[in-house]
Amino acid sequence: MTRTNWAAITAVVLALLFAGAATVASAGREDSPRASATPTADSAEAGFARDMAVHHQQAVEMSFLVRDSTDDEEVRRLAYDIANTQANQRGMLLGWLDMWKLPKISTDQEPMAWMAQDGAHAGMDGMEGMDHGAHEVRDGSLMPGMATKTELETLRTAKGEKAEILYLQLMTDHHKGGVTMAEGCAELCEVDTERALAEGMVTAQQSELDLMADLLKARGAKPRA
Repeated sequence: MTRTNWAAITAVVLALLFAGAATVASAGREDSPRASATPTADSAEAGFARDMAVHHQQAVEMSFLVRDSTDDEEVRRLAYDIANTQANQRGMLLGWLDMWKLPKISTDQEPMAWMAQDGAHAGMDGMEGMDHGAHEVRDGSLMPGMATKTELETLRTAKGEKAEILYLQLMTDHHKGGVTMAEGCAELCEVDTERALAEGMVTAQQSELDLMADLLKARGAKPRA
């Protein structure tokens, strides 16, 4: 079994265990999703859970790709941390949708449409080039920050420092898009547990953005325009 397959299986198992524990723990708390009115399919809570689960899945994929493409311990450690953290969070998000008995895929709502609820900007226009209204869905890039299929294939074949730089650039874009979405949930989501998770995502991913900028600089590169 390859290192990538073993790491993927480990991450999935951890995600399932973490999601189950979080669901059980939250069920008995006053601020848990179960204690409040169940979100509807078109709510900010459901929209964020669905969209961020998709967003996180690609981050996990990119992180496993770069771990097999470089021997650099700093980048491999970052990739491992991102893969495990986002796999766990994805499990929580999907677990909430199951608990709310809501579909994991929306066929009648575009990605991030929930962020426009009640006219709230939810950070959508706060980052140049990252607002959903300006995002062109193409080549597998469904939401701001997501890599295209072509970019993923380039990362898959890249090696060494080339792979490190491309991963750091793609993940920088990815984190910026993720932060925008998480800020949207922090503003719009009424379920305390989910809002707290979103706020934690903002803090963690902004910290990783600073780290990735330093790693790119050390390689004579910088984030993409």
